[in-house]
Amino acid sequence: MARFEHTVTVAAVDRHWFEEAAGHAVDLFDASREQDGAILLPDGRPIHGLRLLKGRHLQSGAWYGESPEEEGGKGASEAAPEAAVLREWRPSRTVEVESRVAEEGMSLRVGVRLREPRTPKALEVSLDGHNPKGGSLYRFSGRAKADLHAWWAALERPSSAPPAARAPVVGTAKHRLGRARLTVTPRPAEDGTWRVSVVLSVRGRWLLRPVAAVGLLFARRPVERGFREGVDSAAEEWAELLAELPSLHGEALRAEIADALTTP
Repeated sequence: MARFEHTVTVAAVDRHWFEEAAGHAVDLFDASREQDGAILLPDGRPIHGLRLLKGRHLQSGAWYGESPEEEGGKGASEAAPEAAVLREWRPSRTVEVESRVAEEGMSLRVGVRLREPRTPKALEVSLDGHNPKGGSLYRFSGRAKADLHAWWAALERPSSAPPAARAPVVGTAKHRLGRARLTVTPRPAEDGTWRVSVVLSVRGRWLLRPVAAVGLLFARRPVERGFREGVDSAAEEWAELLAELPSLHGEALRAEIADALTTP
């Protein structure tokens, strides 16, 4: 098994602001309505890039996409390969969405589940991919869960305390040739920023373990370099995202989110 670890320092996000923003976004969608396929916010403005393709708005089984494309009388799910289906909409408990994407010969199914959306408790993501024309080497899967309550709890610990025993974010990936496990653990820094440690473990599967071990022996340095560069790049993107977030609260924040949803 090969293990890689890298720690970065990132700007912090205020928990109360995050939960308030999530609540406003969920409430705006919950109060929206459908008209001729367009999804309208309570003030009548359409959400940009989102249309109802099939089913009833905010009901289980509803299909959403950018715009319906008629191709020889195909159904909505076939005509829009990048459509998303709503599996569950219970804003006080669970919101679950599944999207299907066909890209470069690969068929991907991505599932996202958010628990207690108005004050998010946990985010779960699943990914399954395969090439319909390929064999088992063209099939993979992944699962990830972010325990947001555990994340905030880890950041409430004193900066001098050891990191949390359990990582709040855990992801796993499986392929015929190997398995990978990724963990993300935050801790507060004395200056108010976050120190985020990312750990990646990779191992071969079954009889392929010796082969994978030999391969990693020769490729360890470039793999480790790529891993570090990926974590650093994610930290840079996080900084760019935070720079664009509004430092607003209440109705001003709700209005800003509504503008973002309706602006091309």
